[in-house]
Amino acid sequence: MLNIVHGYGHKVGAAITSHPKTKAISFTGSTRTGGEIARVAAPMFKKLSLEMGGKNPFIVFADANYNRAVKTAVRAAFSNQGQICLCGSRMYIEERIYETFLKDFLREVRKLKIGNPLDPTTSIGAVVSAEHRDKILSYIELAKEEGGEILSGGKPRHLEGENSGGYFIEPTVIVGLENSCRTNQEEIFGPVVTVQSFRDIDEIVNMANESKYGLSASLWTENLTLAHRIANRIETGIIWINTWMLRDLRTYFGGVKHSGIGREGGFEALKFFTEPKNICINLEKSEVPDI
Repeated sequence: MLNIVHGYGHKVGAAITSHPKTKAISFTGSTRTGGEIARVAAPMFKKLSLEMGGKNPFIVFADANYNRAVKTAVRAAFSNQGQICLCGSRMYIEERIYETFLKDFLREVRKLKIGNPLDPTTSIGAVVSAEHRDKILSYIELAKEEGGEILSGGKPRHLEGENSGGYFIEPTVIVGLENSCRTNQEEIFGPVVTVQSFRDIDEIVNMANESKYGLSASLWTENLTLAHRIANRIETGIIWINTWMLRDLRTYFGGVKHSGIGREGGFEALKFFTEPKNICINLEKSEVPDI
């Protein structure tokens, strides 16, 4: 039986989470809310699967399929206005191609059309609420304070007609930030991407892993030996090589660190929503001797 209950998280969600008859909780949402669910569920010994935030690196080496990498980088950064936990919000480009990649990336970003999401030519729709719009814009201002340079976007967009009340933000590209700054470390969940360069394998692994999140990463190189070496060292639950958002529901999905615990998909989902039981039957016919 499936029973769908609508309501706010702090009311309906909290009641479901804390109810003694709720034996398992699968949650998708913010890290802060996931932490609150874990706090309530742990002393009640409930099973937990938490899929939370992400600050996902999109890494491009000089030997990558260049055109595919540029096109996919735009899609990874701005699909659904960046409101996907798997979006590539931190772009890391090998130093040898950084300037060229940045120029071509910006050219493609500036082609994105902001407008009615029902229009098939629209690339960027509205973010989910006025509150979220203000949060995203506050991070853009923070990026400026931290020394970042806005190369494209960075402002709200006011449309006319039936979309005049929508919460639109221009797709925003930021450079010049330290990897450890808040803009690069905190989940913005909007149409905002930072772009940085890297020199070698050790540097990019350290930069990618500096985040407290570990949901996904996208790695672009034609050298599969290199790809495997880096994939083994990057601390994320999902590694895409020469692709992004390629999903098969039979494979494991989930993150590490502040991005979550547990895995969904395939047999992991079956294990989570069931309880194994050991039933042992003695089929021996002999009589039990008297004691």
